Amino acid sequence: MSVPKSRLPALRKQAKGTNVDERSLLATDYLNHFNGAVMTLGMVPDMPELLKDAKAWKPKDYQDHFRDSAVADKELAIAAYEWSPKKYRDPFDRTVEAINLKIMETVKELEAAIPLGNPDQLHLIASDATVAIGGLLDVAGAIIHGEEPTLKETEIVEEKEEDTATETVNQDEIDALFD
Repeated sequence: MSVPKSRLPALRKQAKGTNVDERSLLATDYLNHFNGAVMTLGMVPDMPELLKDAKAWKPKDYQDHFRDSAVADKELAIAAYEWSPKKYRDPFDRTVEAINLKIMETVKELEAAIPLGNPDQLHLIASDATVAIGGLLDVAGAIIHGEEPTLKETEIVEEKEEDTATETVNQDEIDALFD
């Protein structure tokens, strides 16, 4: 959408003192949609019955989140999203896609691992996922606050997966010593 330059200053002025950032025209309240899912994923290893709650979580786009929200500035958040500068909105949307994907992948991994009855594996899956998602939420939060990311979101996810793979191999080697 082409942005009339006269509209941006008006939106930025309207955003002052609200939960909508003046630079990015995005609001951190949207990240609450993910925080509950992350907390639930982290609890599944100790309370597998919470898997049904994790499975019930669904991605929700930014504007729908605010339409369903009771946040005071929700109408501004909905309108401002359309005018968010491309340098913020594009990496933000890609980061949100990565978060959605990681949450859904983790639910599937936990669902497959629960019947195996290995609590250590469940904890590893949940821990790795919450760390990876937490990193992505940090990136999204920084973008919302007007920072331009220095790494592509996919690079962050790949780095975390590489770290996890190394940790898993090392832990397997340690476990083998006690068998």
